[in-house]
Amino acid sequence: MSFEFAHIWFFLLLPLPLIVRWLLPSFKKRRTAMLHPRFEHKSELTGLKAKKAAWVSRRGIFNELIIWLTWALLIGAAAHPQLSGEPEMQVKNSRSFFIAADISFSMDTRDWVINEQRLSRWEAIKFIMAEFIEEREGDRLGLIFFGSNAYLQSPLTTDLNFIKWQLEETDVGMAGQMTGIGNAIGYASELFEKDTIENKVLLLLTDGVDSGSDISPIDAANMAKKDSITIYTLGIGDTKATGSDLDESTLTHIAESTGGQYFAAIDPVELRKAYDALNELEPIEWEEMQYKPTITLYHYPLILALVLALIHQLLLAIIKLSSSLINRNVQ
Repeated sequence: MSFEFAHIWFFLLLPLPLIVRWLLPSFKKRRTAMLHPRFEHKSELTGLKAKKAAWVSRRGIFNELIIWLTWALLIGAAAHPQLSGEPEMQVKNSRSFFIAADISFSMDTRDWVINEQRLSRWEAIKFIMAEFIEEREGDRLGLIFFGSNAYLQSPLTTDLNFIKWQLEETDVGMAGQMTGIGNAIGYASELFEKDTIENKVLLLLTDGVDSGSDISPIDAANMAKKDSITIYTLGIGDTKATGSDLDESTLTHIAESTGGQYFAAIDPVELRKAYDALNELEPIEWEEMQYKPTITLYHYPLILALVLALIHQLLLAIIKLSSSLINRNVQ
């Protein structure tokens, strides 16, 4: 944070007392003259005549210093000193972003390696997806998991730590053995209907082919398109590997029909590339806020000015009292 004065033009008032002293006449105060014996006789002898006179009382250097320092502190307080930070950033365009992940038993296949450790597909996805979620600050994220059925793991929220925790708590097989891609898309569309944000995105991850859905994935995608939902599909696994039943053709059709894109992730490296590409396609846009975080400091010079003024008055009172006591003793 940087130090600055919000109203620096107040310092133009610093010479104001000098200007006032120069423009206005001195204050005149009548005082009783001291009587001197044989004053008139001496006046005749010297040829000098009494006349009216006036003088300007002079303050001591210490008094002048305190007064000017108090005035400078008052001006400094009026100039509103503060500590200001950089303008904060806020999300310009937020979106509702559901992640629908396949957790059927095929996702337990241990054919991915991360940091020289062999992991299941789902363990690897959770590891890499946590990084992706951290970069979605500003979006309202939600989690849908599907197998034989689709269910809501987390509603749309801006609490990304909660999303990561819910992701970590989910394991393979919790939604059944089948792969209901159509059910997942249809369920996401129902949830989006209750949301007021216009920009709606669905990321669908699966390693299999639709089996046992109440609605075909193509029909579900057409319904999502009518509701302006953009679907990105991510195929997990290598289609050339033995036992793979990944339906890339259907996933590509689902994505392209809704204005999205299909990504193939045969290993962790390709999955990271897919997430990076998705971040570029659906970027978080920021704009600078007019508001800057500030910490006001005007009360410090104001308090110091009041303390100096009180000390000055206290010293004057002590000096006056001392003079009074001395005069009384002399008499």
